[in-house]
Amino acid sequence: MANKVIVETTINGDPVELLCEPRQSLLEVLRDVLELTGSKEGCLTGDCGACTVVIDGRPVCSCLMLGVEAAGKNVSTIEGLATGAALHVLQRKFLEHASLQCGICTPGFLMSAKALLDRNPNPTEAEIRYALAGNLCRCTGYDKIVRAVTDAAATMAGRSSRTAHGGAVPAETASGMVSEMLAKGEDK
Repeated sequence: MANKVIVETTINGDPVELLCEPRQSLLEVLRDVLELTGSKEGCLTGDCGACTVVIDGRPVCSCLMLGVEAAGKNVSTIEGLATGAALHVLQRKFLEHASLQCGICTPGFLMSAKALLDRNPNPTEAEIRYALAGNLCRCTGYDKIVRAVTDAAATMAGRSSRTAHGGAVPAETASGMVSEMLAKGEDK
């Protein structure tokens, strides 16, 4: 059994001190030590993007980074995207555009998109596709995801988007909306 190391970091804006083994990936630390299970385990080789988190403004596959490497860093996970019960605009747009199905890849896509929009609030479609290239989806198809990110960027900038499909989703209806879309097999 390896000796555990104390790691001081910031996760979703909160200072955190944790114990982890030097061999544990950041994904393992997030899921098993901190019980932040939003980041998903996909390939464990950095190929699928399901475990993407944002570290100091950059999207990172948490399966490829050791937990001890998060010391002194600013880590943002999917759990920190919403503000209380209010969904982030990216989350709302993913719902509106039916950009999710099974949900395994969704947290990684959202975090990659968040990192993109934080550094480039008005990306082109090519820039969106490039930023999301490290995230794989086997269910939805990428056009809906790209449309959702385009619409979120437009909404955040206060302009209308040609890809918009309706108004904002109230936070209290978001989970019901996802269940309803899945039950109906709705495909926008």
